[in-house]
Amino acid sequence: MPKVQSSTSYTDGPTYINAEQSNAMQFIPRRAVINLTKNALHSTMKSSLPSITSAAQQHALDKRFYSISEGPQKQNLLRYPAFPLKDTLEKFLKTVEPLLNACELNETREAVKKFETGEGAELQALLEKAAKCEENWLAKRWLKAAYLQYRDPVTVYVSPAMTFPPQSFNDDEAYLNYAAKVVYSLARYKQIIDAGEIPIVKMGQYELDNSQFSKVYGTCRIPQKGEDQLVYNPKSLHVVVLYKNHFYKVPIFNNNGVALHPDVLLTLFKKIIATETKKGIEFGVLTTDTRDNWAQAYEELIKIDDNKEYVKTIQSALFTVSLDECVDVEKDQFFNELSAQLIHGGGAHVNSANRWMDKTIQLVLNRNGMSGFCYEHSPAEGQPIANITDYVTKNLFNDKHYENSARDNYPCAAKLKLKSNNTLNRYIEQAKKNIKELSENLHVNILHFQDYGKGFLKKQKLSPDSYIQIALQYAYYKLHKVPAAQYESAHLRIYIYGRTETIRSCSNESVAFAKAMLDECADSKKRVELLRAAINSHRNYTTNALQGKGVDRHLLGLKLMALENKKPIPEFYKSPGYVKSLIFRVSTSQVATPNLGFMAYGPATDDGYACCYNPRENDMILACTCWRNNHTTDVDRFACVLREVLLEMQQLLIDAGEGATSKL
Repeated sequence: MPKVQSSTSYTDGPTYINAEQSNAMQFIPRRAVINLTKNALHSTMKSSLPSITSAAQQHALDKRFYSISEGPQKQNLLRYPAFPLKDTLEKFLKTVEPLLNACELNETREAVKKFETGEGAELQALLEKAAKCEENWLAKRWLKAAYLQYRDPVTVYVSPAMTFPPQSFNDDEAYLNYAAKVVYSLARYKQIIDAGEIPIVKMGQYELDNSQFSKVYGTCRIPQKGEDQLVYNPKSLHVVVLYKNHFYKVPIFNNNGVALHPDVLLTLFKKIIATETKKGIEFGVLTTDTRDNWAQAYEELIKIDDNKEYVKTIQSALFTVSLDECVDVEKDQFFNELSAQLIHGGGAHVNSANRWMDKTIQLVLNRNGMSGFCYEHSPAEGQPIANITDYVTKNLFNDKHYENSARDNYPCAAKLKLKSNNTLNRYIEQAKKNIKELSENLHVNILHFQDYGKGFLKKQKLSPDSYIQIALQYAYYKLHKVPAAQYESAHLRIYIYGRTETIRSCSNESVAFAKAMLDECADSKKRVELLRAAINSHRNYTTNALQGKGVDRHLLGLKLMALENKKPIPEFYKSPGYVKSLIFRVSTSQVATPNLGFMAYGPATDDGYACCYNPRENDMILACTCWRNNHTTDVDRFACVLREVLLEMQQLLIDAGEGATSKL
């Protein structure tokens, strides 16, 4: 297996249905985690994957399945293998040790021993067969199990926010001009993708898969009972603009495929604003509801008059543009409110109905200076979205960026005049109630830590990512006095259609460090040694995870082999170690950008926290969330303790004089 450098970033990966193929193709997938594992992966999941009896059959299926998703770039990428079961189970046992008492650990060890020589070996053989037939045995299955079969709302649970730097607008003209420039930049980035000009990055000697970049524009999730569908419209030339809950089809390219100049877009936006003085029916709020509620409402929605065609126009848009109602916000609450507006919109009485949550990219803009993306997570990880964000902010005030754009030969904007009826109105009212409860339940605290950043950590020869992961472990332990299973996403982009593997950040070493920090008898030297050990443990696991040699995807694959082959789920999956280690009370990821921006999302468990962080050179932004209705967690206290912990760890390093001597 290749050796790779330790780095935790994001991923690329799997499965789409071309809009033209959707009627004929019924093989479509399901999801659960955003926050990067919502515990659906240890429940009993259905499997609708067809049985494959030969490599030839699989090749034919893969050709159909991936034909429109490979993108314009031809890359040399590795196949995703089935790793040895013995190695995975050994790693698994080590990861559960800090989470179990002696009795639970013995029970788990016995379950592992029985599984390895019995049902596990049989399922491993089936997985190895699948890996021989398929370029990536995980890709289609992950999309189904983790996303399209997931029934909770995509709002909060699945779709994260990616923020742009704060803006300041003197008037509506400045606000709409900004909106026009951002939309133009998105159009230009689409052209870069289509031209195959996304740089190919290598990890060591291996290329990283760029296929996800071609999957974020024009893609839309379609609600269906039990299992959603993805449709893919890469050749569209329009977006859909939402304002006061009204929908408009707006061109962003002219008839020759040239991006429209921001001045043209500004004129179109101003006409929409001038036309709509009252709020429309809250159709968009339906997309924030549970997937099965939305699926039922969807069937009713598209029955009415011309609604079906209007909805197809929304679904086929390259992305949506939400021009939101202005929200008053105090300066010290700006980041918190920004996160809330991007994630859920604040309820239907604010901006939650001015959304279409099924679209992969929703651009959200507010007169108060807030802007960013809400993106539906099914087709891609965060890397394409982060890259688009950086591209937009880099070119916003670059006059040359707007050269070679079009000012003529384009269609007019057109209103999509959706209609309702009494039945649909009842669905809308229920969705309004549900999003109100959900939005009020999410508690956000964005910690902008300004005492130091990754610059200080690099001087200490410390991995910023591993350091922050250990700080999060310590903060949870300090606050709750127990270790927490902690999830961090690692990309699998060295593999074709690779998505993510889990980095299990809680380790014997991280717990030992947390305990030492709370032990008055432990001296600084001992604490630094334990910090070094904890960081090294995390880095080693990260290196393995980036090669696919983690624990979670392999064990999921074995379970899916049982489901696909109509075999009973082994008792191993009920063992204390397996169950407890999937309750990720701290769900994390790193999304790095030089901008004053960050990604944010909801927690993975009812009694847990989420934290997505951006370590910049001289500061860190840590976006923390929890649920208000859970009395075990309190994100304000967590953020406060996290700040304390980061200061304690800095002082520990300064006092120990680690700068010149650290080997980390």
